[in-house]
Amino acid sequence: MGNSQVQDLLVIGGGVNGCGIARDAVGRDLSVTLVEKGDLAGATSSSSTKLIHGGLRYLEYREFRLVREALIEREVLLRAAPHIVWPLRFVLPHSAGQRPWPVLRLGLFLYDHLGGRRILPPTRGLDLRHDPAGAPLKPGLTRGFEYSDCWVEDARLVVLNARDAADRGATILTRTRCVSARREGGLWHATLRDEGDGTLQEVRARALVNAAGPWVGSVLGGVAGLNTPARVRMVKGSHIVTRRLYDHDRCYIFQNPDGRICFSIPYEEDFLLIGTTDEEFEGDPATARISEGETAYLCRAVSGYFRQEVTPSDVVWSYSGVRPLYDDGASRAQEATRDYVLKIDEAEGEAPLLSVFGGKITTYRRLAEAAMAKLAPHFAGLRPAWTAQSSLPGGDFPWDGAPALVEALQRDYPFLEAKLARRLVRQYGTRTKHMLGAARCMEDLGQHFGAGLTAREVDWQMREEWAREPADVLWRRTKLGLRIDQAGQAALAAYMATARAATGRAAE
Repeated sequence: MGNSQVQDLLVIGGGVNGCGIARDAVGRDLSVTLVEKGDLAGATSSSSTKLIHGGLRYLEYREFRLVREALIEREVLLRAAPHIVWPLRFVLPHSAGQRPWPVLRLGLFLYDHLGGRRILPPTRGLDLRHDPAGAPLKPGLTRGFEYSDCWVEDARLVVLNARDAADRGATILTRTRCVSARREGGLWHATLRDEGDGTLQEVRARALVNAAGPWVGSVLGGVAGLNTPARVRMVKGSHIVTRRLYDHDRCYIFQNPDGRICFSIPYEEDFLLIGTTDEEFEGDPATARISEGETAYLCRAVSGYFRQEVTPSDVVWSYSGVRPLYDDGASRAQEATRDYVLKIDEAEGEAPLLSVFGGKITTYRRLAEAAMAKLAPHFAGLRPAWTAQSSLPGGDFPWDGAPALVEALQRDYPFLEAKLARRLVRQYGTRTKHMLGAARCMEDLGQHFGAGLTAREVDWQMREEWAREPADVLWRRTKLGLRIDQAGQAALAAYMATARAATGRAAE
């Protein structure tokens, strides 16, 4: 199938960077097509520690520009998406043999002041003998610090960027692989293949963006046919999820004997997220899985601090992702830069290719702005940057307004239990009402698959958020895979298969 229209931008990769660039570009009046071979946020962008943070430990490596940019972005994103981003307080216990107390105090002073913090509360010292945060910890831990960062539903951040891009005119093609791209006549000529039925289509574009994450090198060589050396260092990070070990809502950041840090974060109300690891990785990033050694490492790391020992048998879920870091020659994986690097391949009269290396989910929006600055010479009269003041879909309410939104939702839909109302607001924000429509009881929402997931919500995710398979719903659009039993998951799979078939027939 041919496509005669020339696009300004063809973006390869439906992770946070690709979707962020697509959103930024279409908002500057460029025509954009984005292709993703799997599901949105199907790899690295759904495998993070779920933090919008400055990166306290990056101060040790003197990455001050990265930390400052990330600290500023915390509050930008908190305002843009208060349904999926919210403040957290982190407790940093201290004991002998760790980084000295004055060093930590200086680092946290910088952390408080580098980013022009206005909303988030400042650092404070803690007496863990009397503060509730000390109760789950071993008795020898008597003092520490508490500081601020933010949480993010990482996969939803990606989906909402894609949704906003599509609402502004971008074409988002999931389960679609770019199999080849060649320069010809000042344009990129790309062949796209539908991974479902194998059909092909041709797209011509004035510029190509390679935001394929861990596959950035294979796109450069295998798709674009370039010999440019891909300076990618693949580092695997794994996380485990256990049942909650404490009642309060604060998080912990622990210093490990090997110099690394480990987070313990309340997760999905009833669970605890523990991570992460840093291991060099080779091979296909799609095959990344947590190892027994990583599980043991994470259990050992937190058991050194908690009164209650954490063992591998406590793990209810785990996940791994491969970070495509720029290879800066660092000797250890944990020291490799988390900063993003943008490389542009261009020559007089040739269509440009911009490749994205590295980056943190926190700075994806600034990365997108930097990408557009690199491409600006190829697009005369490009509109200025705009995303810093624009909310993401469903995020058009005050940064601290989620509780009020939940109350209003329960007034309008009194049949919703409080826990379900909270989850829906935390996922869809002000668009929750659009999803629920005129429903007057739970039965109006159709088939129930468990844990409050109904056919109405699944239909919304399939229609508005590109969900096609049960894993898209259970582990990326939501985390209800932690709660829905096998029977419910089988019913969901059958429902989605029927819905896809009906959509296919309607399109014929």
